Amino acid sequence: MNLLKKSKGFSLIEVLIALVILAISLLALAGLMVTTTKNNASGAQVTEAATFAQDKLEEFKVTPWANIVSGSDVRPGATGVSYTRTWTVATNGTGNIRTITININWTDKISHSIQLLSVISL
Repeated sequence: MNLLKKSKGFSLIEVLIALVILAISLLALAGLMVTTTKNNASGAQVTEAATFAQDKLEEFKVTPWANIVSGSDVRPGATGVSYTRTWTVATNGTGNIRTITININWTDKISHSIQLLSVISL
């Protein structure tokens, strides 16, 4: 008689509780995916901005000394963002060393900027 009273399997309440726990876990993971996607996009923009700054420094390496002057330009990015690149060139007292400061600014939902500083010599 005792064998007949023992039921095998899960009750409906147990299954419902398991489904609620699973649903809450999946919602948390969905929120994490949104945050991860935003962070990846932000990282791509910072990488692109740093690449534009490095490109300008590479240009200065092959530019004649007299033509290394301050300036600015706008570069369209692959991510759909426009980057404003501004560089300032300062010469030391003897004239054989120049300090170059490159600022990259861009705006997606908010304004961002990075700065790269380098020194080149004659």
